[in-house]
Amino acid sequence: MTTFTKLGAGETPLIEVDARKKLSKIDPMTYGGFTEHMGRCIYGGIYDPGSPLSDEQGFHKDVVSALQELEIPVVRYPGGNFVATYHWAEGVGPRDQRPKRPELAWLGVESNQFGTDEFMAWLDVLSAGRQDGTRVEPYLCLNMGTGTLDEALAWVEYCNGTRDTYWANKRRENGHPEPYRVKYWALGNEIWGPWQVEQMTQEDYAKKAAQWAKALRLLDPDLVLILCGEDGTGASSWDHYVLDRCVGVVDMHSIHIYTADGGDHVKNATAPLSAERAIEMTGALIDLARVRNKVPASKPPTKICFDEWNVWDPVRAPGEQGAEEAYTLSDALAVAVWLNVFVRQSRYIGMANIAQTVNVISPLMTSPDGITKQATWWPLLLFSRYMRGWTVACHVTAGAYDGPTNPEWLQGTLEHGAPWLDVSASVDEEGMVSLVVVNISETDDCVVDLKGVGQEVTAFKVSGDNVKVTNVAGEEKVKLTEEKWDGKGKYTFSKHSITMLRWAGA
Repeated sequence: MTTFTKLGAGETPLIEVDARKKLSKIDPMTYGGFTEHMGRCIYGGIYDPGSPLSDEQGFHKDVVSALQELEIPVVRYPGGNFVATYHWAEGVGPRDQRPKRPELAWLGVESNQFGTDEFMAWLDVLSAGRQDGTRVEPYLCLNMGTGTLDEALAWVEYCNGTRDTYWANKRRENGHPEPYRVKYWALGNEIWGPWQVEQMTQEDYAKKAAQWAKALRLLDPDLVLILCGEDGTGASSWDHYVLDRCVGVVDMHSIHIYTADGGDHVKNATAPLSAERAIEMTGALIDLARVRNKVPASKPPTKICFDEWNVWDPVRAPGEQGAEEAYTLSDALAVAVWLNVFVRQSRYIGMANIAQTVNVISPLMTSPDGITKQATWWPLLLFSRYMRGWTVACHVTAGAYDGPTNPEWLQGTLEHGAPWLDVSASVDEEGMVSLVVVNISETDDCVVDLKGVGQEVTAFKVSGDNVKVTNVAGEEKVKLTEEKWDGKGKYTFSKHSITMLRWAGA
């Protein structure tokens, strides 16, 4: 957790870190990914058979290699809005027998050439590159739009069944004798939204989710079930209502937020602070629901699954046109603030999934010649690689922005305004401390007194010439640099930059 004091007249900016004060564990699932049948995320993204850049299974090798750098712990699939008309059984078995279907979320045609078995095989390839020997976990979203409970139970049986039963045997017939052991299952996606096929009221959804949860656990009691929430801000009563009815039968509660303001850098970079308020409010709603429903303390905490988050401007990158954002340095700063939020609020976060993994509002873009790492790739890489272990106590004294925000309500929730220096800190199992400082200012470097920092410091910095620069094929205008610092004296955090300082704790 990071506390903040607005800089007074004549004061020098100050950041104090106390790595001895471990506040809450950072769940490794915080750095999850998301792949949806949308635009070029699957076809032409992770799956590109026939391309010289793909392996014998059709998986884009450059994408696999890049994602292995991130050590992604979990990937959500197959949607997203797509899932509301997706029938998983049409995407397994011989490919020449799989039907093509109209796709209603993004107004395309789904070939079903990539389905459950291909997704699991792709995760196996990703997992092969993990140094810790763990696998990349699958996280499947159930169709609660046009889908049925029987269909959901069949999918769980296909993935996890070990007995002599129909769908478990069908998986074996399809060449996969061992169960996939899929642990994480979402009870639908954004069912509250008017854009959804089979949109539901909160009353109808809560009743249906509770019944599905009961049946799914009878089939497989080890499932981790994720309830479909809204945005956590309390803008409607959805989150409060469905939690109050279902908190006792689920393990996590999903919320989604996208932020953007392409026309104003400061609004864009500070917008993720709205997600911080949403996390705090959702955490309170979860506590309230557990109290009201007398959920015993022996039941593990109900966590937040922030399974769609990112910077996305649907006007700039329309979803039905593939949502291929060209991310700027300003967007990279916003992503770093997003990740700072997750670290600061780690006590509540059980999983988070950036939307999406490749091509679609993504830090990675593919082309016939290879991949481009967009501006937003670099903060994601730094956090996923180094911000592990525990959130530690940190205090910031700095100037603050007190102008208009996006959303408008955000500024009214910030007691001292939005700090120009957005900060989080962690310590890992080996005692390495990581401090991330995002200098949001477009114009001013910030010279800061640092307390609690070691004397042999590695400094990583992400920046560029101005907040509007982007990375394109063959031209990296936003990049990562590394240098050493002796930890003595003041440190200058450059304007419009992301800086990570790392040192060995005492």
